[in-house]
Amino acid sequence: MKNFELLLISIALAMDAFSVSICKGLTMKHKFRRNSLVIALSFSLFQMIMPLIGYFLGSKLSKSLIDFNHIIAFILLFIIGFNMIKEAYHDEDVKPGLAISELIFLSFATSIDAMAVGITFSFFDVNLKLAIIMIGLAAFLFSIVGVNLGKVIGNKFEKKAQIIGGGVLILIGFKILLEHFL
Repeated sequence: MKNFELLLISIALAMDAFSVSICKGLTMKHKFRRNSLVIALSFSLFQMIMPLIGYFLGSKLSKSLIDFNHIIAFILLFIIGFNMIKEAYHDEDVKPGLAISELIFLSFATSIDAMAVGITFSFFDVNLKLAIIMIGLAAFLFSIVGVNLGKVIGNKFEKKAQIIGGGVLILIGFKILLEHFL
């Protein structure tokens, strides 16, 4: 597999992290720089680990995980998106901080497809080290940009942006689910 193909794969894998980062940026009001860095690091770390897991897992287990990865991603994104929408309608002062459990769920949900890519890497002559670095770097950069973009949008539109962000997460979950069946 050529470097240009790895670059395209890296960018494609980073798109879910980018979209979710925008949604997280919508709700950020406190410790923005630290939280945006934590989000980007978490997304890139998961994006780097999951292809390795896919690459090294046995073919039987890998195939069974591929059969369910879309359902897992859909459920996680739906729950988090629904909670974002629900929190936007609460009158009480919700602290839209960075919950570690939510970050782990989001990082996992946006990197499940990277595990499937890792499985395909095992079928080709791939410089695995370079591929993992490119995937992680793309996820990090797209996540930083996404959080910053979300912050700008969130400052202008507040609760509406949070509702839209939750809806986008749910739509991404449905997209992942539908792509599997189409």
